[in-house]
Amino acid sequence: MITALLFGTFLIMLLVGVPIAAALGLAGTAAIATAHLGIISVPTSVYTGIAKYPLMTIPMFVLAGTIFDRSGVAQKLVRFATSIIGNGRGSLAVIAVVVTMMMGGISGSGPAIAAAVCGVMGPSMIRAGYPRPFIASTIAAASATDILIPPSVALIIYSVLVPAAPTTSMFAAGIIPGTLAGLALIVPTLWLARRHNLGTELSHEPRPPFWSSLWDAALGLFAKVLILGGLRFGIFTPTEAAVIAVAYGLLLGMVIYRTIRLRELYSMLVEAAEISAIILTVIALASVFGWALSTLSVIDPITQGILNLGIGEGGVMALLIVLLVIVGTFLDGISIFIILLPLLIPIATAYHWDLTWFGVILTLMIAVGQFTPPMAVNLMVACRMTGCTMESTVRWVIWPLITMLMVTIAVVIWPDLALWLPRRMGF
Repeated sequence: MITALLFGTFLIMLLVGVPIAAALGLAGTAAIATAHLGIISVPTSVYTGIAKYPLMTIPMFVLAGTIFDRSGVAQKLVRFATSIIGNGRGSLAVIAVVVTMMMGGISGSGPAIAAAVCGVMGPSMIRAGYPRPFIASTIAAASATDILIPPSVALIIYSVLVPAAPTTSMFAAGIIPGTLAGLALIVPTLWLARRHNLGTELSHEPRPPFWSSLWDAALGLFAKVLILGGLRFGIFTPTEAAVIAVAYGLLLGMVIYRTIRLRELYSMLVEAAEISAIILTVIALASVFGWALSTLSVIDPITQGILNLGIGEGGVMALLIVLLVIVGTFLDGISIFIILLPLLIPIATAYHWDLTWFGVILTLMIAVGQFTPPMAVNLMVACRMTGCTMESTVRWVIWPLITMLMVTIAVVIWPDLALWLPRRMGF
């Protein structure tokens, strides 16, 4: 009865348009009050949900992404990518994917990267004759890979919820699958562009000089080296790395490039604070829902039921992937982690799956959900920036979706795609 109330209240609130964070918090509170578990546990769960030291990295990395966006790094990366790829048929679409991957190593937030790359690449792609739904689908799918490429907010939250998978290990584990996913997305992007003869208007334009483009982009690209190198050699912790990224971004924007003025700093701080507040509010209120789940002993029967299905280890993994694809189209990644990890981690432990590898698979599936309608946050941002409807992107977004699922299957079959680098780096 209480379990039905918990999930029923949550689903009804989602259907009537209540924000996910509020729906999670209110459903959890209703179940706690009805079961007489002590209403004082609600504020306690809210506090303990966000009173975790590693979560301090989130506001800093969000601020770093805002600073790098305003500093003009994206434009320099576009010029550098163009110098490598050129201006042939479909080249702008490929450049958008490559630039999105490069930006992902700086911010780690898919919607923020989607907005930044759409702002830089969108107008030129529209002028070159690319359909707006194609632009939105391509950039939304490519920006979904950014939650795998460190620094990643999703990987940070997973490591907070699963202490056996530390942040440094998750960062290292996400590099190869994230890069592989980005490179794999180039295949359907280029195939669609050439099939529909997109971007031919720019085929005769000259390439920018390679060495000067590399020189201009080098300082922006060095941010990745600075963050990952510092973590690898133990110079600073992930939280300190986030602060270093902010300081480095300010150095580029205010001193070297001089694209950020002092009076613009306040607006960037406000923007980063608003985004961070949204993320932390979801974590705090979803913690109430998660506490109700665990206290009401809802998780154990479901876990045992899945383990006793008799479909074997591979069948359970396939079932979880299908489940996450469906859930990921309706819920954001943070909510999925907080709601489902108490269910999924016991299953992973029962089959002796490596929790770092398992975290990468879950993050890959969340990445798929970020550009799969109807609740695709990256796609929403990209559609708004390019001026098209989400419905118009369906015919284009299906191909990146298939590609990402193939990458997920590859990581499932070959776990070393995620685990080799953490072992090599000693994490």
